[in-house]
Amino acid sequence: MTSRTATPSRSSKPSLRVERSLQRDGYRLIAGMDEVGRGALAGPVSVGVVVIDEHTRTVPQGVKDSKLLSPMARERMVPAVRRWATDYAVGHASAQEIDDVGIMAALRLAGTRALAALSVIPDLVVLDGNHDWLTDPEREGLLALLDDRPRTPPVTTLIKADMKCSSVAAASVLAKVERDAMLVGFHDDFPHYNWAGNKGYSAPDHLAALEAHGPCELHRRSWRRCNGEVVAPEAAVAGSVEEVLSEKDRV
Repeated sequence: MTSRTATPSRSSKPSLRVERSLQRDGYRLIAGMDEVGRGALAGPVSVGVVVIDEHTRTVPQGVKDSKLLSPMARERMVPAVRRWATDYAVGHASAQEIDDVGIMAALRLAGTRALAALSVIPDLVVLDGNHDWLTDPEREGLLALLDDRPRTPPVTTLIKADMKCSSVAAASVLAKVERDAMLVGFHDDFPHYNWAGNKGYSAPDHLAALEAHGPCELHRRSWRRCNGEVVAPEAAVAGSVEEVLSEKDRV
């Protein structure tokens, strides 16, 4: 198995305590990774990765989970994070790819693209949450020996890692800023959806535009709110991922 569970930090704000503990266990290059856009109706899902080593100093002041920062604060953070990190990247999986392979496989695709864009190979990846969506389950065990594709590094999961680990918080900032800029760039081609304002999430103006105009090629057409299906309350509880995520993800 490639997954393990990290020891939570006692700090109330992001720090390098978890990363330093993992480095003492022998993992020199630690990659914090976080995703944004999983709960959107349109646009890509994006994954940021920030690598630190044993020489990395304290994260720039103010860096925290991207959902807790204003858009202006996030944008101001990006240059500082890039200077601070040993390496960094953001990967994306398109709405069409989400439709083709599903959201979890699309997250894996975006994450592996982010890792491939790095100039270093991390010794360990820290993922927010308790589910390892980065490791391909089909490439575990004996079958992995017959697969000559590059394998992803070992993964450790940590609930609320984006609020505890500086590397994960920084990765969320990079991913959020880059994805938001992509949606703003799409706005002029499809102004009636107001993606400059809602970034592709299920805000009232976006839902009203979907009802009036239907979905476009940048919508996740396999998702129920994009294909006009009415979702009952009980179905929403156990239904598609995008309909049960917190609204704060779209801030």
